[in-house]
Amino acid sequence: MLELQSRIRSMQSKKLDSRSLPTHPAIARLLPGGGLQQGSVYSVAGSATLLMAMLAGPSAAGSWCGVIGVPEFGIEAAARFGIDLERLVLVPNPGDQWLGVTSAIADVMGVVVTRPPKRASDSSVARLSARLRQRGSTLIVLGTWPQSDAILSLSRSDWSGIGNGHGYLEARQATVTVTTANGRPRSARLWLPDQAEQFREVTPLYASAGGAGAGAPEAAPVERQYEHERRAATG
Repeated sequence: MLELQSRIRSMQSKKLDSRSLPTHPAIARLLPGGGLQQGSVYSVAGSATLLMAMLAGPSAAGSWCGVIGVPEFGIEAAARFGIDLERLVLVPNPGDQWLGVTSAIADVMGVVVTRPPKRASDSSVARLSARLRQRGSTLIVLGTWPQSDAILSLSRSDWSGIGNGHGYLEARQATVTVTTANGRPRSARLWLPDQAEQFREVTPLYASAGGAGAGAPEAAPVERQYEHERRAATG
C-alpha cells in the first residue's frame, strides 16, 4: 500500500485547483453545488451502472479512482463507459480491513468507492470524514452511510430492445433522484446507457411516461433488468 501511495503521489498534483470535480452534466445538475465536491460523501443505492456514470467524468479529467470491496466491478464495462483503466485501482476483497484500506486509498486518490460489509462506528466515520476533507478526496459509498451529503437512487427503470419474448436488451431509461438532508429531491430521466453505451439525459420527445406512450421503451421483466445490470457491472 505504501508503494502504491508513493507511485500515485508522484504522478499527480497535490494542489487542489477546484473544490468541484468534473461530472457528467446530466448528473451534475442534480447534485448540490452542481457536481461532485471534494471532501464530500455520496451514497448510491445499489446501481453499478449509475456508479460508473459518476466515475466516468472525474476519471476522464485525470482523477485517480479506487474501488474497494466490489469484486463484481467489471473493467471492460468501465472502459466502455469512459473510465480510464490506467488510473483505476481495484481492491476486490479487503475483508475486515475495508475501512483502513478505504482511508489509505483516500489519502492519494481523487475519488474512492467503497461498499461497507458492515456499519462503521461513529468515531470511524468521523475520522474518515476528516481525512476526506483534509485530502480533498470524494467518497462514493455503495449502500447507506451516515452523514452522506447526497443519496442517489434509481426508479422507473425501462429497457428497450426486447420484444414479446425475443430480442436483446439494448438501452435503458431510468429516473435518477438525488436526495439531500436540507433540500428537496431532484430528479431527471436519463439514458443509463443509450444504444451507443453513452450516458445522457432523455429528451422530452423520447421520454417514457411511466413506460407508456409513443417512443417509450418496453419494460423488461424484473429478473431481466437485474441480470442486465449484473452483466453491465461485470463487463
